[in-house]
Amino acid sequence: MSAPENDSSRVIVKGASLLGDKSADLLIVGGVIREIGSIDARDTAHGSATVIDADGLVALPGLVDLHTHLREPGREDAETIRTGSMAAAVGGYTAVLAMANTSPVTDTAENAERVFDLGRAAGLVDVHPVGAVTRGLAGEELAELGLMNRSRARVKVFSDDGKCVGDPRVMRRALEYVKAFGGVISQHSQDASLAGASACCHEGELSGQLGLPGWPGVAEEIIVARDVMLARHTGSRVHVAHVSTAGSVEVLRWAKAQAAKDGHWSVTAEVTPHHLLLTTDLLSGYDPTYKVNPPLRPVEDVEALRAALADGTIDAVATDHAPHARHDKEHAFVDAAFGMLGLETALAVVNTVMRGNDLLDWAGIASVMSANPARIAGLDDQGQGIAVGAPANLTLIDPDASVTVDRDASVSLSRNNPWHGRTLTGAVHATLLRGVATVVEGQLA
Repeated sequence: MSAPENDSSRVIVKGASLLGDKSADLLIVGGVIREIGSIDARDTAHGSATVIDADGLVALPGLVDLHTHLREPGREDAETIRTGSMAAAVGGYTAVLAMANTSPVTDTAENAERVFDLGRAAGLVDVHPVGAVTRGLAGEELAELGLMNRSRARVKVFSDDGKCVGDPRVMRRALEYVKAFGGVISQHSQDASLAGASACCHEGELSGQLGLPGWPGVAEEIIVARDVMLARHTGSRVHVAHVSTAGSVEVLRWAKAQAAKDGHWSVTAEVTPHHLLLTTDLLSGYDPTYKVNPPLRPVEDVEALRAALADGTIDAVATDHAPHARHDKEHAFVDAAFGMLGLETALAVVNTVMRGNDLLDWAGIASVMSANPARIAGLDDQGQGIAVGAPANLTLIDPDASVTVDRDASVSLSRNNPWHGRTLTGAVHATLLRGVATVVEGQLA
């Protein structure tokens, strides 16, 4: 991505607390941080600069989401790339990775470039398409992995998300293929035979009481275990999407130790905000808002996920933002679509859960919501931190703001918001994409 056309544009961010630590001013010129310190906006050299008063605000590097569903092409009634970009900017994001399960599927270079171009046209966040692993998400024949990587979209992350790459031979070939260009396979870990075709919630005592088909945690854990062994065998990179169980955390902990020892392969993982806070108990009212894949888990799993994010076993927070039109969600629980919104609330949830319980500080939140996801996705101009010479991708946060979520205030086209009515701590005040404000005082610029 290039800097803004007007390379002489100047922005001064006054008095922000950098990563929650000491306060400083930032001078941004042409989309790049040029100076950090005490900067006098009255100086004639800076007289034409736009000044953003950030007193009392925390500055983080712009957030990066590894796992977003933007629904375009195919389901523009639920979300478009523009409205999803709007939701991302309001949530403090400067880059998102758009999942491939659209219609048509992002399984060709042409389709990847279409998503990429629509993202650039929206211009609010960097939209990077995720390529499908297999043609049509059918799990049989590899998609155009190399062509997508060589396209203008420069695809590096591939996933059949929504479906698991169940055939180990196909998964092995995909892992071998992406090695050539440093790509990574992001797996939706769900053994189809163990979970069952009709599974719609966590398998346990409550699913039995409710009469709902459940899928057990082991259906996730067995795929995580298989895939880390395949990554080790092929010397490649695997990323575990939306980890949801304590058992998966244990497999990851072992795998990361082995990968560090072996040195020729790697495994990374993400957790969603909703799996860090919401539990299976919410299903007792049969509210389809809480139907998500993988399902919400018991409190023991939630606690294990929080601990794993804090100690680095899980690398990143990813939203799995999954907008749905009302007519897809307002059904009996077993028939409703999977998924919930997440882009606009992710930072507040992570702040409330992780910082509020002294599990992460602001620097830690910057790692799991910016630097690590950018590294996993291979984004050179995102997640670089707040430093002289870095692109001015920034999120300014009011750290102590108490916000009660109103789903009707969302800029997303959909309303399947699990946080409606909940009070969370922390609010995005402003978002800057290469020095250009996309959000000011919590509203789109």
